[in-house]
Amino acid sequence: MEFKKFKEMLKRILLVTFTAAVLACSATPKQQPLVEGIPNIKPDEQQGLVCKEVVALIENYNYKKIKINDSISSLILDKYIKALDPSKYYFLSSDIKDFEKYRSTLDDDFRNGDLSAPFYIFNVYLKRYNEWINFSLSQINKKYNFNQNDTYVYDREKMPWISSSTELNNIWQKRVKYELINLEIAGTSEAKNVETLTKRYQNLKSQVGKINNQDVFQSIMDAFTETIDPHTNYFNPSNAVAFNEDMARSFDGIGARLRLENEVVKIEEIIPGGPAFKSKLLSTGDRIIGVAQGSGEFEDIIGWRIENSVAKIKGPKGTTVRLKIIPVGQELSAKPVIISLVREKIIMEDQSAKKEVKSIVSNGKPMKIGIITVPAFYADFKAANAGDPNYKSTTRDVRLLIDTLKNRDKVDAIVMDLRSNGGGSLVEAIDLTGLFIDHGPVVQVKDLKGRIDVSEDTNAGVAWAGPFGVMVDRLSASASEIFAGAIQDYGRGIILGTQTYGKGTVQSSIDLNKLLNPSMLQRLASLINKGATVRGTPDGKDATPQLGQINLTMAKFYRVNGSSTQHKGVMPDIVFPSVYPLDKIGEDTEPSALPFDVVPRSNFIPVQNLAPVKANLVKLHQQRMQNSLDYKILQQEIADMKSRDKENSVSLNETKLKAERDSLEAKSLAKTNELRVARGLAPVKKGDKIKKNETYDFVKEESMQVMADWLQMK
Repeated sequence: MEFKKFKEMLKRILLVTFTAAVLACSATPKQQPLVEGIPNIKPDEQQGLVCKEVVALIENYNYKKIKINDSISSLILDKYIKALDPSKYYFLSSDIKDFEKYRSTLDDDFRNGDLSAPFYIFNVYLKRYNEWINFSLSQINKKYNFNQNDTYVYDREKMPWISSSTELNNIWQKRVKYELINLEIAGTSEAKNVETLTKRYQNLKSQVGKINNQDVFQSIMDAFTETIDPHTNYFNPSNAVAFNEDMARSFDGIGARLRLENEVVKIEEIIPGGPAFKSKLLSTGDRIIGVAQGSGEFEDIIGWRIENSVAKIKGPKGTTVRLKIIPVGQELSAKPVIISLVREKIIMEDQSAKKEVKSIVSNGKPMKIGIITVPAFYADFKAANAGDPNYKSTTRDVRLLIDTLKNRDKVDAIVMDLRSNGGGSLVEAIDLTGLFIDHGPVVQVKDLKGRIDVSEDTNAGVAWAGPFGVMVDRLSASASEIFAGAIQDYGRGIILGTQTYGKGTVQSSIDLNKLLNPSMLQRLASLINKGATVRGTPDGKDATPQLGQINLTMAKFYRVNGSSTQHKGVMPDIVFPSVYPLDKIGEDTEPSALPFDVVPRSNFIPVQNLAPVKANLVKLHQQRMQNSLDYKILQQEIADMKSRDKENSVSLNETKLKAERDSLEAKSLAKTNELRVARGLAPVKKGDKIKKNETYDFVKEESMQVMADWLQMK
């Protein structure tokens, strides 16, 4: 599931919402423009080599043992086209007909490292994209009648491809009109609305002009690997680094989160504890217009891709970077301030495990419950392998939190919140389970040859032996499911929430640069020496070819009871309604997902039989839900979401659209105030900001009540 999050990020890159990566990427030089401002992007030899290697890895080592053939080629084509144009806004039916010639040839092309076909498709996409962005810009200044009873179909996924430019122009014109109506309803002037929308489309056009062959190659490989299975992924060099940094929850840099705004890098957040924070020389909202390494020359980074700028600002721990800053509130033409910072290792504490303590009174008895929120199963493997005694990991962080909850906070029970935790390190899932069981099997893993290996917690003793609960939801996946399943199988705790995602496959990360034999690397190095563009470090000084990383599905998870977590996930003991649609999110919604199956039960000894306890807890929970206003409103909201999900169009009549929105806002406000009054809080008005200490997490609060019930029973 961690992999899936990254794939979604990469798809957004194709939609020109660029996110900060780490290493610079450069398109193949000497490109011929396809249309004004849009390059004709071509693959390089390095990418062809990677594609051939990925084909070989999948055919020989993927768990499915699948052969890349004409059937797979057909599926890749469909997935690739859908990824580029999911709502059918860009391609014409004639384009789709033209692409049919590749339906049964992509398998052979990929095997030979020939990427000309998918690059051709992408260049057609860029051409169409540019055409309709330009058309939209030409429509913004037109006079529109906002009183007509017309509709705009925003989701055309299940509709046929448009056959003519005139018809597609009409759809884009409606889109422009819809966006202007939205701005009109917000209450700004017509002139301001035109200015805002013009800048929005100009920015889209500017960003699409920065797409390079690494972006295209990433989208091609996504379509390829997703066709095989949802969790086999190729990451180009920059995205591989970003993925591994996310797993480590750390990186080397100045400690600032950046974003691109109007072609200029802007500081979005200063990370506490980092060089930027300690220096007090930078503020949120400052803009960075130039970067220099140590005492070197400054480079102007205005107009750069965000990841290229980030690559210049980041760097090894202990090195110096100088920045040209336009302080927040000053014009871009103001004289820049030059600052110097020494890079450090940045620990992303806000994305690490953290705790809170809830006080609750049940039947007149005060209780304290500790909540540990774990966003992912992370580990800084690089630091651990280097012998760093303070390396970052989920288990190490949680152990310290448990010690504090137990010895200082004196809690009566602990609940671990794994909601939206997409997984991560299997080793961390095993080690974390070991904090709650004495020792024994935690997970079974079956490899592609059918061999079953049982991974155990071998460390005797527990960090917490008291009442324990685990909160999960539909986005809890992979390592989260291993942990929750083990806790459930051992009878070590109560699982609360909704059915989990169902990702029961194991991926191995393979560095393609290390995999390829020396002769191939030597050949690529010779290409560099001859002037070919091969991506290495951002300044081009590193002549070692960087080929990226593939996370290859090579095994399946099984619980200690023998049941796979694949497809079915983990069913909670206390079930809550799911705010995420189960028919749209989850492994069982993925066409290429592996099936559910079972293996023999491992030799484990449950800590206790919680069946009678669970039965009583379910009964008490259901009794509360019968009279729970929160539960009633949650069910209403889920029903409303399902109803809205069936819609694919919106009114272009301003009065009608505003009335619909006002009605939805009024209903939402009424529900909010009904709940606030029930909790003894004052009602709020439209536009009021709700204080942080007044927010209410119904699932969390009811989970606390369930734990209180258990404590009463004990």
